[in-house]
Amino acid sequence: MKIAVLGDGAWGSALANLLVANGHDVRLWGPFPDYVDEMRRTRLNPRFLPQLHFSERIVFLADLREAVEQAELIVLSLPTKYARPLLEKLRGVVPPGAILVNIAKGLEEGTLKRMGELVAELVGETRYASLSGPSHAEEVATGTPTAVVAASLDKKAGMFVQQAFMNKYFRVYYCDDIVGVELGGAFKNVYAIAAGIIDGMGLGDNPKAALVARSLAELTRLGRALGGKAETFAGLSGLGDLIVTCYSRHSRNRSVGEQLGKGKSLEGILQGMGMVVAEGIVTVKSAHALSLREKIEAPIVHELYAALYSSKPPRECIKQLMERAAKPEVY
Repeated sequence: MKIAVLGDGAWGSALANLLVANGHDVRLWGPFPDYVDEMRRTRLNPRFLPQLHFSERIVFLADLREAVEQAELIVLSLPTKYARPLLEKLRGVVPPGAILVNIAKGLEEGTLKRMGELVAELVGETRYASLSGPSHAEEVATGTPTAVVAASLDKKAGMFVQQAFMNKYFRVYYCDDIVGVELGGAFKNVYAIAAGIIDGMGLGDNPKAALVARSLAELTRLGRALGGKAETFAGLSGLGDLIVTCYSRHSRNRSVGEQLGKGKSLEGILQGMGMVVAEGIVTVKSAHALSLREKIEAPIVHELYAALYSSKPPRECIKQLMERAAKPEVY
């Protein structure tokens, strides 16, 4: 089938190669024409995924309308912070019957909207799915066995996406809980920053295991209040993605936390990242605002928000969490 991948970051690039290997006609669009030309010439993406060598069959385009023309699947792979301008340009140019597949993992700052909500608002009525799960681009690019979930309210669209992406090393499940899948993918980045802080401070295994367990409880409480299903958060886009992002050396969000734990300022970390985006930095704000709005107990989010945006020392945040009143273990 004809597939357009919109966004030349690590995840979009890895999936473009995967889709070509599955026999599809793939066009990869990037927002910067000069860099698109460089990737076309070199078949490399040194800025975002240097270990990847693009298939000769991928067509690189800087013209958005040309990229989506006659596409049956349109993969939305730009970070959430850049989604609104892209979606506004897509309105009116999405081919009839085409399925939009979101692979970004974040919430829009300010509006607190998920990608599914943004697509509905800005593109209009369309077939939509969200693909998420424990899947670092660096490993997918090398054919490492990976499992993810495709969520859609349109069962035929979800199964269509499942078949388009699935192969011998990339297993795709299907579910109908778009809300849960998108919230799991977004919120796990928040807790990965907290896990990185523990790594940066050199605190060891006990606190990190406790953090992951209590993060899952907190994520589930918040996600259910926002309309997600409890079983979704126990699956690939909840527990699975939480584990991989909290422990992996590839995790940008965990790396941000590690630098914070070593005493580096958020401003300094952001300056050192260049064009690379760690979605969790902004999602901490969104999770904090949503927990207050929904009156959901989220102490880890609140302490992490204080560490990032009020310069509260991480050690004080941990002290605050550990000295909370005794209570039963609840989820």
